[in-house]
Amino acid sequence: MPSKVYGSAAEAVADIATGATLAVGGFGLCGIPDALIAAIADSSTTDLEVFSNNCGVDDHGLGVLLSLGRIRRVTASYVGENKEFARQYLAGELEVELTPQGTLAERLRAGGTGIPAFFTPAGVGTPVADGGMPWRYAADGSVAIASPPKETRVFGDKRYVLEEAINADFALVHARLGDTDGNLVFEKTAMNFNPLAAMAGRVTIAQVEELVEPGAIDPGQVHLPGVFVQRVVHTGPQNKRIEKRTVRTAEGA
Repeated sequence: MPSKVYGSAAEAVADIATGATLAVGGFGLCGIPDALIAAIADSSTTDLEVFSNNCGVDDHGLGVLLSLGRIRRVTASYVGENKEFARQYLAGELEVELTPQGTLAERLRAGGTGIPAFFTPAGVGTPVADGGMPWRYAADGSVAIASPPKETRVFGDKRYVLEEAINADFALVHARLGDTDGNLVFEKTAMNFNPLAAMAGRVTIAQVEELVEPGAIDPGQVHLPGVFVQRVVHTGPQNKRIEKRTVRTAEGA
């Protein structure tokens, strides 16, 4: 079996081609695969379609690719921390599909488990189900592409909307610990969307802070089995950014 370990982030993402679809882990700036994103930014890859909870901030995470004009379309649940994201969307430069956060999580999980679609109550009675949400604006501010209506059905006495699974060409994730077989352990809340994104990728690339040999991780502590991971890059400790720094005045000051 060929080794899953790659010598650098650049090597691991080298075959991500223009027009590829990416499922990307992280929440805000917590647990984002920043080294892999930076390696894509250093390449010529463009016209990307991204599935991620959000799009980073203007100068970090996916916001770097966004600022470079490398992203064509985003499916996300929250985008409020990125001014460039809002500018591109409203100017008609970026296509955006907003989806409820739990629905996004389940669409990724479904993609990884072979479930093509599922019914959920989230979004029923809103434009999420009824259609009409602006996916892309025209330069004059009119709606160029609107979301289509989705199938709904009644189960019992409640209406549900059909949501399709997400599968991506590649998934990019960050883990605190991994072994050379691709088994991963995530650090507390930095787990967030990482396992789900990893499951949805046809080729999943994991950057890990610490890399160990098979057997060094207690099987009971593995959060994501190596069967979902095709490539591993040892990037060392992450330079963790704080998305919003808040402070309070010391008592008695």
